[in-house]
Amino acid sequence: MRRSISILQFAVIVSVSLLLVFSCQGRAQARSAGRAQGVRHISVEDYIDKMKGGWIGQMAGVGWGGPTEFRYKGEIIPAEKMPKWRPELINQFRQDDIYVEMTFLRTLELYGMDVPIEQAGIDFANSGYSLWHANNAGRTLLRSGVAPPDSGHPEFNKHADDIDYQIEADYAGLIAPGLPNVAIKLGETFGRLMNYGDGLYGGQFVGGMYAEAFFEEDMVKIVKAGLECIPKKSQYYECISDVLKWYEQNPDDWEKTWQLIEEKYHLNPAYRRFSCSGPKSDFNIDAKINGAYIVMGLLYGKGDPDETIIISTRCGQDSDCNPSNSGGVLFTTIGFEKLPARFKSALNPEGKFSHTPYNFPTLIKVCEKLVRESVIKAGGRIEKADGKEVFVIPVKKPRPSRLEQCWEPGPIAESRFTKEEMAKITATAGKNISRAVEKLAPGWKAAKCGSDMNPGFYKEMYGKKNVLVTHPLNRDTGCMLSNKVKIPAVKKPMLRLTVGHHPEGDWRLIVKADGKKLLSKTIGKETAENGWVDLEINLAEYSGKEVKLELVNQPSDWKFEAGYWARIEIVSE
Repeated sequence: MRRSISILQFAVIVSVSLLLVFSCQGRAQARSAGRAQGVRHISVEDYIDKMKGGWIGQMAGVGWGGPTEFRYKGEIIPAEKMPKWRPELINQFRQDDIYVEMTFLRTLELYGMDVPIEQAGIDFANSGYSLWHANNAGRTLLRSGVAPPDSGHPEFNKHADDIDYQIEADYAGLIAPGLPNVAIKLGETFGRLMNYGDGLYGGQFVGGMYAEAFFEEDMVKIVKAGLECIPKKSQYYECISDVLKWYEQNPDDWEKTWQLIEEKYHLNPAYRRFSCSGPKSDFNIDAKINGAYIVMGLLYGKGDPDETIIISTRCGQDSDCNPSNSGGVLFTTIGFEKLPARFKSALNPEGKFSHTPYNFPTLIKVCEKLVRESVIKAGGRIEKADGKEVFVIPVKKPRPSRLEQCWEPGPIAESRFTKEEMAKITATAGKNISRAVEKLAPGWKAAKCGSDMNPGFYKEMYGKKNVLVTHPLNRDTGCMLSNKVKIPAVKKPMLRLTVGHHPEGDWRLIVKADGKKLLSKTIGKETAENGWVDLEINLAEYSGKEVKLELVNQPSDWKFEAGYWARIEIVSE
């Protein structure tokens, strides 16, 4: 049955309709005004949801890709070799891809967003977990007294272009929504503990992508936002720009783009000029190429969580770190609540991240605490709207760090910890190889041995059996073998050594007795036939006396500086 309406009812309907139209226009105008005034809005509730998603993405990526790490170098992982996802893989509490950045969060929690780089270095030096490459080299330098930024400078750290800060920079963007300059600054504080040049830019690029992921879903725009955070003339910028270009040319063929990346950034020595494994090695932990694999997942995954992680993993090389970064960025755009249940149903909220005070809930709380400080310090504010807190975030153009290149580095800072700062570093510098030393030369001890080139005892090495491998602590500090011994009371006691070198390097052997230098000799191609040399040091001056002998594996040009020892013995003639 049809009904007629009165003129009064019609007037009311028209008024309400106009009110709704003006209200919508008002909100749209307010949003436009906000953009015009250079601010972005995100509720605290939405921020937390997206930030939680970012952490879950990291954990999912590293858990899923973990079994493939560096098993495929210079080749695409076959689809049938890709591990299957299981919900319990989300509990990645013992992964260096996750726990290292929590050391940085703890430092920020204790000392604030303006923490001095020296304090960041002290805290990192005191970390107790296992590390590799730039992280390990940087921490070893810090423990020996080389303060940041020199701990990440290529003059001291031959891993400075490696992936390390890139894999742990997620935290920087997750506490800097829409604040790329905060992510850049955090790189200057924490990234310089272990990296330089492209190694640093990789982390700032990742941080910049996360910062944008809170407000943008288009992956091309997110990648471009990350690029704005690094110098345009860097090789890293060139690499990611190439990936964007090749994606545009081959939008449905990621394997074609992978091949183009391989040819330019893996096989071309011009783009591996500071590769820690050498420019011809299949092993490539350079930040650039692994950064390209992060972007491959983001672009070709087209917003699908599974495809994003799978593609970044199947690109190979560091195939758990890269999907951890791409998964983290994508999951930030999605948010925790909208994630598929398979990525969060088995999460153990009480699981504690290795060597940190955090489980998942406390991690989220500390990030919320730090982001409040970040927003205020950046000139933003926190408002109330409809009973909810809202971050009002100023839009500012990114200010990238200065251009640096590891193969042509700028001057060192001559940064060293003071005595007071060294007193705060309680961890021991170097690797403990005492058991390895005992196998070759009972009674001898090692000190200040670095971790590069896998020092230890080997049953066979370069044609010799039972070989001890040492490595200097850093480019200034040699690894020392020492023993306090009673020299036989004979006419001609001798210290006999058989020492060798890596085929691509040399080192300087220094022999001392009670501090007096008895020998200083380069062990390299010019002095060691077939890689080995037999030496005799006359100890007649110390016949019948107790003396402290010291054998030093001293670095020369900081290239393959390992010392190889096949014999250390005192003999009487």
